[in-house]
Amino acid sequence: MAAADVAPQFGAELKDSFKPVNSWVSNGISWLDEVQQFYRERSLIEKEYASKLTALCKKYYDRKSKKISPLSVGDTPTLTPGSLESASLTTWTTQLNAVESHAADRDRFATDLVAQVAEPLKHAAAQYEEIRKSHVEYHGKLERERDASYGELKKAKGKYDGACQEVESRRKKVESSFDHSKPKAQAAYQQQIMEMNNYKNLYLININVTNKLKEKFFHEYVPEILNGLQDLNETRVTRLNALWILAAQLEKSSLSNSVNHFAGLLNEIPRNNPKLDSMMFLQHNTTQSQEPANVGFEPSPVWHDDATIITDEAAKIFLRNVLGKSKAQVHELRVQSDQKRRDVETSRSIRRNIQEGKDNRSEVDVVRSIFYLQEALHEVDRKWLTAEVETATIMAVVGDLSIGAQNHNFRSQTFKIPTNCDLCGERIWGLSAKGFDCRDCGYTCHSKCQMKVPAECPGEQSKEDKKRLKVERQAGAVPTGDVGSAASTIAPSLHRQDTMNSLSSGYAASTARSVSNVPESPADAPPPPVAETKPTAAKNKKVLAPPPSAFFSSPQATESGNVSRPKQPRGKMMYAYQATGADEVTVQENDDVVLVEQDDGSGWIRVRAGGNEGLVPAAYVEAAPTPSPIPSVNTSLTDRPGSIYSSSSASLAGSTAATKRVGPAVAPRRGAKKLQYVEALYDYEARSDAEWTMAEGDRFVLITRDSGDGWADVERGGVTKSVPANYIQEA
Repeated sequence: MAAADVAPQFGAELKDSFKPVNSWVSNGISWLDEVQQFYRERSLIEKEYASKLTALCKKYYDRKSKKISPLSVGDTPTLTPGSLESASLTTWTTQLNAVESHAADRDRFATDLVAQVAEPLKHAAAQYEEIRKSHVEYHGKLERERDASYGELKKAKGKYDGACQEVESRRKKVESSFDHSKPKAQAAYQQQIMEMNNYKNLYLININVTNKLKEKFFHEYVPEILNGLQDLNETRVTRLNALWILAAQLEKSSLSNSVNHFAGLLNEIPRNNPKLDSMMFLQHNTTQSQEPANVGFEPSPVWHDDATIITDEAAKIFLRNVLGKSKAQVHELRVQSDQKRRDVETSRSIRRNIQEGKDNRSEVDVVRSIFYLQEALHEVDRKWLTAEVETATIMAVVGDLSIGAQNHNFRSQTFKIPTNCDLCGERIWGLSAKGFDCRDCGYTCHSKCQMKVPAECPGEQSKEDKKRLKVERQAGAVPTGDVGSAASTIAPSLHRQDTMNSLSSGYAASTARSVSNVPESPADAPPPPVAETKPTAAKNKKVLAPPPSAFFSSPQATESGNVSRPKQPRGKMMYAYQATGADEVTVQENDDVVLVEQDDGSGWIRVRAGGNEGLVPAAYVEAAPTPSPIPSVNTSLTDRPGSIYSSSSASLAGSTAATKRVGPAVAPRRGAKKLQYVEALYDYEARSDAEWTMAEGDRFVLITRDSGDGWADVERGGVTKSVPANYIQEA
């Protein structure tokens, strides 16, 4: 095959390859339709783009005209700007004009694509297809002529073969003829031989003619057609190149016009100095502002008082604890504030480098980091300022009370067994850090009592000394109900003229309720106040820890010498239940039952109600507190308060509900798959319909544990929803 740079000819190289050449040329001509269709669709896109750009510019021209005054001088300027626009609005108008001009250029470009490229391509494709078809017709004519010559040759061959067959037939007749007819047969035989020779000569002549025509067909006629098709294809490509060049020139011209528009815009934008807008707004909004006055002390509308800090002994204990806590925080917070302020300055320096092009980091990320650091700095500064003001205020009134104070080394503590507060004597309850204890002397108190504890820590004590101190503190602890009587020995007496209302008012009644445990003489006792109803969060059941075994001894022998046997656990029905099987029992709401068998994980519990015994759903029963064993004879612990049983809202609902309560969904029968129950550790408020709202102590059936996203699926009442996985524990 000839090299590509020698201008090869199809006729010389491809010989009889008309069909593939014709198909190839036809595909090239058909492709012109796709090219011109591309430019038509490109034109539509450009038209649509230009139309949308124009509409967009018009829309924002209108918006700008409505916001000239608010954007230039604000919503309430003190000086009317008239028809003036801010520098930014003027620059914005220039940008809209540039975009609108760009849209007009694209619209013209779209029109030129159809008129100067797509239409000529369509016309050229039609012309080239017509020329190709003429080549096909001519090639078909040549093939028919070639086939006709082969047909003539075939006919001559047939006549020759027929003459040969006739000669053979005549010869056989000569051999089989009798003597009297032999001369005649011999003459016919000779005549047939002469006829055969003539057909043979014609056959040989036709062979030569056919070979010459075949040579002409393959070496002259067909190559000429192939060369014509090659020329047609090359003409098509040349024409396509010319139209492509024209399309590129049209787009280049359009883009050049757009570049000119935006080049002017690039020169205009730097003229928009940010300070120009600020100066214009400042000139039209200059006013005099007034700082709010300092906040002063406002006495209560029901109590006459002044702005003097109370400095009695009880108040000094509280002030001493506040002062000690604040003084300890001042230095630590000052160090933290200095460190965070340096971090903020470092981030601001990085932002300045970014704005000056010296740093390639994202300015958005740096600004976000600055805000986070400033937020942390402001939080520390507020705490530091608070600690300094608290310290200065207390020391200005009562001096430095922290001198000589022996502060307790308190730590936050979760008491898993019932523990009493050494200050107020009440029980400390809760599942998560509801109190404090001193690491050195073992002093325990509520979180609310921490700041009221005197700074009189005796230092680190042994285990026996801690127990002894515990007994002494519990003996001297003042319960909440006795605070009034205890304080009366310290605080100054209060008279009727100190209050705005009489003791018979609602405020006095609430005061009486707060000290309801203080014994009063019958003569001075006021009428019982009306109980206030207060909405509480409903809880299914609180599981309370039994008293610690250290306070009790093993069962003691009775006077008769018999050992007392532990009673069977009892409970109360929270809902009525109607038996649906032979192994179940029908019970009513608030019925007292004996718990014969506990829930083994199936969701059912066996109880005895009266003389009937059977299964009921475990969720329908609330277990009563376990009776305390007989306490051991220990004089040091005989005064310790016993275990407190707090009835849940569910157990009290039977006495207050006006209508029959409906229990939760019944658990599956025994023998089914065991259920895993979980219990809420904390209160949680649902944030969507896919979550449960739960209160501390609520009980659920566990469906799916935490799969790695921090959520668990639980079921209650036949409905499955999600709760935080760290808010529940196995029941």
